[in-house]
Amino acid sequence: MFNNSSKILFVIIMIAGSLITVTSNSWLGAWMGLEINLLSFIPLMSDNNNLMSTEASLKYFLIQALASTVLLFAIILLMIKNNINYEIDLSYITMIILSSLLLKSGAAPFHFWFPNIMEGLSWMNCLMLMTWQKIAPLMLISHVNIKFLLFSSIIMSVMVGSLGGLNQSSLRKLMAFSSINHLGWMLMAINSSEMIWLIYFMMYSFLSFTLTFMFNNFKIFHFNQMFSLFFNSKILKFVLFMNFLSLGGLPPFLGFLPKWLVIQQLTLDNQYFMLMILMMSTLITLFFYLRICYSAFMLNYYENNWMINIQMKNNNYNLYMLMSFFSIFGLILISITYFML
Repeated sequence: MFNNSSKILFVIIMIAGSLITVTSNSWLGAWMGLEINLLSFIPLMSDNNNLMSTEASLKYFLIQALASTVLLFAIILLMIKNNINYEIDLSYITMIILSSLLLKSGAAPFHFWFPNIMEGLSWMNCLMLMTWQKIAPLMLISHVNIKFLLFSSIIMSVMVGSLGGLNQSSLRKLMAFSSINHLGWMLMAINSSEMIWLIYFMMYSFLSFTLTFMFNNFKIFHFNQMFSLFFNSKILKFVLFMNFLSLGGLPPFLGFLPKWLVIQQLTLDNQYFMLMILMMSTLITLFFYLRICYSAFMLNYYENNWMINIQMKNNNYNLYMLMSFFSIFGLILISITYFML
């Protein structure tokens, strides 16, 4: 529907909308940035050749429009309270603002739209929805401090993200529930330290890009494709599943580093209950990641008799191997550098 130059323009506008939200000094300016971001991402999602992506873009527009309407309503109430001195409880207004931002980011219990929309998108759109589209809402959430609602959302996000991925055969839904689980960790990180949240978000974006790059290259959308596709390329299969374990946060992979920082900060803040909930959810997530890897590496599974020619371009192969090297050995390299300094 759009050529490459139009898509690049929409991406630039989407980035500009997020930057407007992050740098705005008023809630109304932040709302305008969110709307610019939304209206530029919708054309990137829709595809005339795929009815599922068109349906997903419509669902996304309706959900985000609802969240924007609630946010604008809360902003108007806040302006009325500040300018007219009308008797409105400020905690209710901030609660409405936080709820709308949690709905925009896809955190539990406002997460129901997220896996369904992910299922209808291409891998590159899934990557943008999991990473870039969360920056603006999370930055605004850092300015709203309601401990009870935020901690409730964190607990539900990590539990829904871990339990929801147990019975999935679709990779896009699995990545969606994994994103919800990581979102709970990021909300906990942003409540403790914005620097830890920034490191966590950068590491999560890198690991998500590493996996979606591979999925997009081979057009993999379900687990049975992975099991039957890589039988003549054991190295690619090994690296792919090691990246899965890194995304799950298993030491000594790079994905454990941001969780390590959050665990350390929670220990210093004496928030042991939240720490226990987060670690239990991660163990559940690692359970089904390890179950998938075990069946891929250890068991004899059905392989087609005909050869499937899987090849990556040399540039893509070298790039993927470089990213996977940092994903698998990144924590070891960082630890060595730390002790050397």
